[in-house]
Formats: sequence, structure tokens, C-alpha cells
Amino acid sequence: MFRILFVLFLFIPLIEIYFLIQVGEVIGAGWTIFSVVATAVIGIGLIRTQGASTLLRAQANLQRGSLPALEILEGIALAVSGVLLLIPGFFTDTLGFILLIPAFRRAMIKPLINKGSFTMHGQTMYSQSRHHDSNIIEGEIVERDDHQQLK
Repeated sequence: MFRILFVLFLFIPLIEIYFLIQVGEVIGAGWTIFSVVATAVIGIGLIRTQGASTLLRAQANLQRGSLPALEILEGIALAVSGVLLLIPGFFTDTLGFILLIPAFRRAMIKPLINKGSFTMHGQTMYSQSRHHDSNIIEGEIVERDDHQQLK
């Protein structure tokens, strides 16, 4: 595992530098910097909307009592996508945008779920609205002085 991380930390910056130089020679330094910043801003905006919809789907699954494994893994993939989009460069931005494509993201996640790597342990949590106590009576207390009694 250490070797893989070492190779990634060594080669990804080299790949990024290479692409930044190549693109900078074609479109200029200013436009290259603008492109890197713009892809990060656009990507983060997309992550926010996709993350919100993923969270809503996960909550709906929990309310039905099913495990939101797909949504949890999609959330992790979106977090990885966000990190990749915040790293300056075109190579990591490309990988980050690929993870933002829902069909591709689900195609990567489904084999993990089908393999049976995820199970639900413990009891299902239900919201309080499912438990209704019929002995509860809602009311209001009004204090009256002796001078304000009804006649």
C-alpha cells in the first residue's frame, strides 16, 4: 500500500506539470490558470447538487428501512471527486469529472455491492413519527384570576 501511495504522490504531480506546460504553451499562462480555477469552481458546484440528491436518496432508503449502500458509496466517490477537482491540474480534474458522471460512478460501485461487501448490522432506526401514543392529549393551560371568572 505504501508503494502505491508513493508512486501516486510521485507521478501525479509530474503528469499535472506536464499537462499544465503543454496547455500553457497552446493557450497561454493566463488562460491555463483561469481554466484550472474554472474547472474547480464548476466541479464543486456539481458536487453540491449531486451530493444533495444522493443524501436525499439515502434518507429515503433509511426511512424505508433499507441499507443505502449505493448512496453511501456514491457519497464517498463524490468526496474523492471533490478532492481531485480541488487539486490544480487537468489530469486530476478529468478524473474528478469522470466520477461526477452518475452512470460511470454507479457502474464502478455496483460490483462492490453485488459482491456482498456491505451488510447491515444492528436494528433499524425508525423516526419518532412512526411511534404514536394514543394516550397523549394535546391541550392548553389557561390560568385565571378570581376576578376573571366566567359568570
